[in-house]
Amino acid sequence: MGDLFGTDGVRGIANHHPMTIDLAMKIGCSSAHIFKNQLRRPKIVIGKDTRLSGYMIENAIASGITSMGVDVLLVGPLPTPGIAFITTSMRADAGIVISASHNPFEYNGIKIFSGDGFKLPDEMEDRIEQLIVSGELESIARPEATEIGRARRIDDAQGRYVVFLKSSFPRDLTLTGMKVVVDCAHGAAYRVAPAVFEELGAEVIVTGNEPNGKNINESCGSLYPDHMAMLVRAYHANFGCAFDGDADRVIFADEKGEILDGDHIMAICATHLLKQNRLRHKTLVATVMSNMGLEVAMRNAGGKLIRTVVGDRYVVEQMAQGNYNLGGEQSGHLIFLDYNTTGDGILSALQVAAVMLRENLPLSELKRIMQKYPQTMINVRVKERKPIETIPEVVSALRRHEERLGDQGRILVRPSGTEPVIRVMVEGIDQNDIETTAEELAYIIRGHLGT
Repeated sequence: MGDLFGTDGVRGIANHHPMTIDLAMKIGCSSAHIFKNQLRRPKIVIGKDTRLSGYMIENAIASGITSMGVDVLLVGPLPTPGIAFITTSMRADAGIVISASHNPFEYNGIKIFSGDGFKLPDEMEDRIEQLIVSGELESIARPEATEIGRARRIDDAQGRYVVFLKSSFPRDLTLTGMKVVVDCAHGAAYRVAPAVFEELGAEVIVTGNEPNGKNINESCGSLYPDHMAMLVRAYHANFGCAFDGDADRVIFADEKGEILDGDHIMAICATHLLKQNRLRHKTLVATVMSNMGLEVAMRNAGGKLIRTVVGDRYVVEQMAQGNYNLGGEQSGHLIFLDYNTTGDGILSALQVAAVMLRENLPLSELKRIMQKYPQTMINVRVKERKPIETIPEVVSALRRHEERLGDQGRILVRPSGTEPVIRVMVEGIDQNDIETTAEELAYIIRGHLGT
């Protein structure tokens, strides 16, 4: 992978490299060139979250796409999974999302879905980057004036997505009598999420639904779920859910206002599907960051856990390869592949509500299926992100501690994908023991690679 695309598309501060209108236009041109379908008039969907810079970047991408003779369908503010859904339902050739997800408002990003609603694999992102960086894009012939693409707005995109979300909820169930707190993070879900819950019968206490272009993710949403949890307690709600800026992830609070992350929710949903014989191959897919308690919960329930590297699209790739239907990340990206092709916060919240109704249990009871193992993390700042395998002392210490912990603990040492840091994460039964272990490993790494 090159320098332009990270683990989730292109991202940076708006009007600074790489999030400039010049680069946005080139990404539009390159995407249009790659996805151009010779058999019919090609079209690409563009959607965004509520950031101030979204208008600027949207226009630049649309200009790039139309200049290549490809049409644009503009859907406006809509959750990332909604844009994936609209892309497939409109039979578009690709979908582009303008969002920096959970980052502060001054950031923005560009991520691309292919026509089947899945995020682009690394090799396709590399091809787009190559077109831009090599200058090859400049030599591609542009269409004549009569063949330039058109851009038009899809006014009913939100309504279509609401109908789709409601269809994922079992027809024999209703949310009537249920009270739900919904935190939209002043982001892309601010209209859709409350509408879905209300139309299914719930009493909705909504917060974070007044975007002004600058308040997205500001002390609210999935990164700051405490306010949502406080409202759950204050209104005696059945549960609360907090989305991030583009609503592809969700964090929950049970009826007591205690917060549940993605691991707990995966445990609840996976074990419920296991009982119903609906968890394909009895397997859940998560990343290396998921708590060991999730692995134990799956094993105890008669299932198994497969881990991938960090990044929800790697989870989805593993799910598609192995024909699995449930996966996700501790951060709240949950993928129900029976319904949608990417992490979908609102859809996930509906599936959790359905489990509560089917099991006739509150979230505080359902979450007992998983006991979290104590976990500690140390970030070691380094001069260079050298592979750990090349340092014999670290390899030796790792092997010694892994043998000592056995199946009662887990060690993960990995370089950060975004900064000069090596993360040392240790899980186990005893908090003091894992802290001592993490500190020893961090000390050795610091001695060899530290700043």
